[in-house]
Amino acid sequence: MILEIDNIELSFDNKSILRGVYLKAESGKITGILGRNGSGKTSLLNILFGSLKPKYKSIRIDGKFIKEPLFLSNKVAYLPQHKLLSKNIKVGTCFKLFNIDWKTFIQTFQHFKTFKNHYTSELSGGELRLLETYLILNSDKSIILLDEPFSNLAPFYTSKIKEIIQKRKTHKIILLTDHFYEEILELSDELYFLKNGCSKLIRNTKDLQDEGYLPANSQQK
Repeated sequence: MILEIDNIELSFDNKSILRGVYLKAESGKITGILGRNGSGKTSLLNILFGSLKPKYKSIRIDGKFIKEPLFLSNKVAYLPQHKLLSKNIKVGTCFKLFNIDWKTFIQTFQHFKTFKNHYTSELSGGELRLLETYLILNSDKSIILLDEPFSNLAPFYTSKIKEIIQKRKTHKIILLTDHFYEEILELSDELYFLKNGCSKLIRNTKDLQDEGYLPANSQQK
C-alpha cells in the first residue's frame, strides 16, 4: 500500500502553515517527519487523519484519490499529542475495546500486571503514553499515525516501543514525528523535513545540518 499527500494549502489567521508539502509513505517502511515547533507536523497528521480540513489537499492510496476523511475508511489509527484515552476507563477495558490481547502485552511490559483493573487516571504520564502507543500500534488498522509516541517514556519503554514499530512496519504504513529526533532518525526508512510550509526529502544527517536543524558536528546517519 502506498499513501501520498500533496497540494495542501493550510492557513490560520491569514498565516500560511502548509503550502508546498509532498509526502509518500508505504507499507514496509517507516516514514518520519521532522521540523521545528510550529512547522506544521501535527497539522499534517491531522489532515491525513481527516480531523483538520485545509483549503486544498490531495490524498491518494495506491493512486486512488480519497475524497472522504481517511478515518471514515476504517483504515487509519491516530495517536495524537494529547491524551487519547478517557480517564474514566479501566486499563483492561481498553484492551477489550481495541480487541488486543492483555497477556501478550504484560509478557513484555510486566510492570503493568497489577494495573488491569486500574483507571487510566491512576497511571503516570509515561505509563499512559506507553499504553496508548501500544494499543494504536497493535490495532487492526493498516495506516498508523504517531505524534510524539516517545513523550515521557522511560528508556526501557522507548526501546520496546521501537522494537514493536519495526515489527509492525512489515504490513502497515507507519508515519511518526517526535521532538526526540534521534529516535526518528534511527527508525525512519524515509524522512521528510518541514520548513516554511514545505517538505523536503532528507537523505542523510547532512541534509538536516544544511537546514540548520542539527549542529554541524552531528553524527552521520
